[in-house]
Amino acid sequence: MRDRLVERRTSLINQFRAFLLERGITVRTGREALRREVPALLVAAEQSLSGRMHHLLQQLVEEWNEIDTRVEQLSGEIEALAKADNACQRLLTIPGVGPLVATAMTAAIGNGAAFSKGREFATWLGLVPQQHSTGGKAKLLGISKRGNEYLRRLFVHGARAVVSRVKRDKLAFGDWITGLEARAHPSVVIVAVANKLARIAWAVLSRQTRFTKNPVNGTAAAA
Repeated sequence: MRDRLVERRTSLINQFRAFLLERGITVRTGREALRREVPALLVAAEQSLSGRMHHLLQQLVEEWNEIDTRVEQLSGEIEALAKADNACQRLLTIPGVGPLVATAMTAAIGNGAAFSKGREFATWLGLVPQQHSTGGKAKLLGISKRGNEYLRRLFVHGARAVVSRVKRDKLAFGDWITGLEARAHPSVVIVAVANKLARIAWAVLSRQTRFTKNPVNGTAAAA
């Protein structure tokens, strides 16, 4: 339900931008930037646009406010569920895994017993590259995109946050990411990190452990 509301909000914001752009009014990219400019934009629209268009823009903003309220309510419920569940609390120790990923994963696979190893879970999610062999050479293609699309997308978002925001020296596999960035396309790096996060998450869930950093070699571990 939350995801559906977020998609609806994105569509609404795009329509709001389009109405303004068609009338020569441009706004900065980003939802938060647009939110901050809304009051001034409505004033400008009232002064320079027709009464009908100004009214339509006001209606879009009111609908946006209603959706924001519902998204916040659902986010609060999800966070409460994550706090009350031991498995979710263990998953939350993993970088890039928040309440959305934790609750979605436990809802989808329970304790992870359906998979014998993390790679199987990552494959089920569609986070493993497909291969095509010809002339004795294997060529890596895009990810298979099988399994739970919503959960896969959450892991990709989590991986993007890890790559762009988490300090590498405080990340168990930070050096691995840095090395991968030097030789692979950014999109490939994101998917590879999402794959690693999924495999770590399965280990944490199935072994009923918490994510930690091996003090000896700095590798990711579930202990």
